[in-house]
Order: sequence, then structure tokens, then C-alpha cells
Amino acid sequence: MTSPNGNDIRRLSLTDFVEIVSKSGTPKATKVRQVKDRPDYHPSADYYRQIREAIVRMHREGLSETLLQNVVTNASSAKHDNYTEISNGYIRWLGRQESTWFEPSDFLYEHAGIYISVNPELGLLINNKPHLIKLYFKAEKLTKNRVDIITYLMSNCLTTSSPPDTTMTILDIRSSKLITELPTKRNLNALINAELAYIATLWDEV
Repeated sequence: MTSPNGNDIRRLSLTDFVEIVSKSGTPKATKVRQVKDRPDYHPSADYYRQIREAIVRMHREGLSETLLQNVVTNASSAKHDNYTEISNGYIRWLGRQESTWFEPSDFLYEHAGIYISVNPELGLLINNKPHLIKLYFKAEKLTKNRVDIITYLMSNCLTTSSPPDTTMTILDIRSSKLITELPTKRNLNALINAELAYIATLWDEV
């Protein structure tokens, strides 16, 4: 992706950003270098792509949970156990609640020349209340610090482009837990911008 002036955008996913923020010292620089040197996106390198796209398609097209089960059945041996846990967790969370799809908004948040893709996968009316949902697939524990950053950026960037009173949430799929709490930490915007400025400095050095 290129910026308006034709230069390559220094772009992070939300996952990239929270992983960088959670590290310090040499591991932080190492993670920035890994993101910087990562090849252009290719579907074959996206571990969770099939199950993520199946969840989105199921809601967007009004399909049954059989779609997820088919993805698990056809998953490679390297993915099968994780895809099974994710599919079971998602179906367990969805349960019998009424949900209706709406197209989620997205946004590129920028500071110091570093961009973060704020892009929840799902827009769902759950019991007639709009929710934007960022899916969390990893087995690693979802810490409060990560929740704070993700929900803050979603709220800050997507509120005006979403239906009124939209709740910004993260779904920890494996534990079937929808996290709706908003961050309580003060000056979180300043902290995020400080991290992005630091990443911008590292980017030129690693």
C-alpha cells in the first residue's frame, strides 16, 4: 500500500501493534524488524484466514454453522486442532442469540508516519444492539493492556462511521468470551502515540 505521496506506508495490524507494545528492550526492536522485513501479504501465509473468512461469510450470507465445521474438516493437519478449538468456541459463544450482519467500518490510524489498521471483522446486531467485533484467535492469554488498546482504538476511530450506540468489543473465541469493557487508563491516546513515535524511530534503525 502506498501513501498519497507515493511512498510505502509503514503499516501495522492491530495485532502487530499490541504485540510490539507488550515487549520492551531488544524484543521490541526485534518485533519491529520482523514487521518491517515481512514479505507482502499472501493468503498462504495467513494461518487463520480460512476460519476467519468462514466466520465472516457465515454471517454476511446468512449461512449455517455447517460452514465452519466444513472448514475444520478440510483443514490441514497443522491447523486442524486449532481450527477445531476456534470453531467450537465460536459456535458455543453464538449459541441461540439473534444476530444480524451489518458491514463493519475500518480506519487507518496514523501518528509519526506509522499506520495501524483498525479493522474489526464483524458488524453484528446482537439482540438488536449494534456491536463491532474484533476476533481474537490466539491461544495466548488476552491481557487487559491489549484489550484497552484495541477497544480504545476502535472507539476512537470507528464510532462516527458506525451505527449509533455501537459497542466496541473483542471476542476471545477459544474461551467464548465477548469483552465489552472500555479502557479506564487515562492518557491512553498519548501512550499510543508515544509508542508509535518510538516505533517510527526504531523502523529507521533496525
